[in-house]
Parts: sequence; structure tokens; C-alpha cells
Amino acid sequence: MLEVRGLHLWRGERHLLQGLGFTVASGEALQLLWPNGTGKTSLLRCIAGLLHADSGDILWQGRPAGADPAAFHAALAYLAHEPALKGDLTALENLRFSLGLRVRAGEAALRAALEAAGVGQLDPQQPVRSFSAGQQKRVALARLSLWGARLWLLDEPAANLDAAGQAVLAEFLSRHLAAGGLALVATHQGVQLPGMPLRHWRTPREAA
Repeated sequence: MLEVRGLHLWRGERHLLQGLGFTVASGEALQLLWPNGTGKTSLLRCIAGLLHADSGDILWQGRPAGADPAAFHAALAYLAHEPALKGDLTALENLRFSLGLRVRAGEAALRAALEAAGVGQLDPQQPVRSFSAGQQKRVALARLSLWGARLWLLDEPAANLDAAGQAVLAEFLSRHLAAGGLALVATHQGVQLPGMPLRHWRTPREAA
């Protein structure tokens, strides 16, 4: 379980996050459908440890995430709005590089993930800088599916995806939840997951 208690964050003179509290349980996704500028990305970055909240607690499995930051970071995967790919590498080379820093995955698993994401048919010698934005996002989703993280933090994961790409995202996310994972999703579009535990949080002023 991920639990956030009384989280406050100031950005300059602006009190962006005001005492937020919520939980996300194993097998569940919580979608942040907040308007622009209300702190969706800042919240994800606080949980990921990329921003420091002014006060409040972030707990993972009932313990403060900061008590064992290495274990907490090993349990999470953060997919930012930009896919964070190396433009001069191919899709397969990107997976080898980024996943090699964290998990062991054989060539067959890497290729299967790219196929499942809908980019396995592309020229294997083509660098990702020549891919469309949607194709790059699919490569990032393939990487996410292999990371082995329990907690997914997703910032606008459907951005730049066509209908088929959004179906890939929904399939990957459904599999993740069915396997006992959990996800916090910041999005304008909303991800549809029929039959899966999915909560919607439409403004930071209401209860999650």
C-alpha cells in the first residue's frame, strides 16, 4: 500500500499541495484528473523523491518511504510526460540500456515487450529520434512493463497515443493491477480499465 498523509508543498508564494492525504492499495489505480496547474506532476515528483515536500508523510508498506529509500525506489517506476529515451539508440538498445541498470531481462523478453507495445515491427536499426511521439511513448511503455516495479507513477501516460496506443496502455496497466501492482496516474484524458479497481480524483480539494 502507498499512503500519503498531510502533504504540503509550497512553490514560491503558492501553496500548491495543501494537506493531501490518500491511500492506494495493491491491485488498485488512482487517477488524478485535476485541472492544469493544480499539482499533479508535483505530487508524483514528491512521491518519487524528485521534490521535497514541506511537510507530510509518504508511507510504503506501512513504513516511511525515507526509512529505506533504496528499497522504495526499487519498488517504483516513474513514467514522466517525456519518455526519457536516448535518441541515438534503437528501441531495443534503449531497453537493454535502461533495464540493464535495474533488472535482468533476456533478448526474447525485450523483443516480446516491444511487440506487445506495437513497435516490434519497426526497422530494428532505426534510432528512436526518428520515431513519432506516439511510437516513442510505446517504447517507454514496453520498458515500464519489464521494470518489475510494484508502484507505477504515470504522468500523462496517454499523451501522444492514438486509440490503438491507448489500448496498449490499458492492457499493460490492467496486467499490472491484476498481478497485485498499484498505480497513481496523472491524466487529462483518463484511462478506461473495465472490471479493474480504478478510482477517480477530480480535484485536490475533494477526498481521494
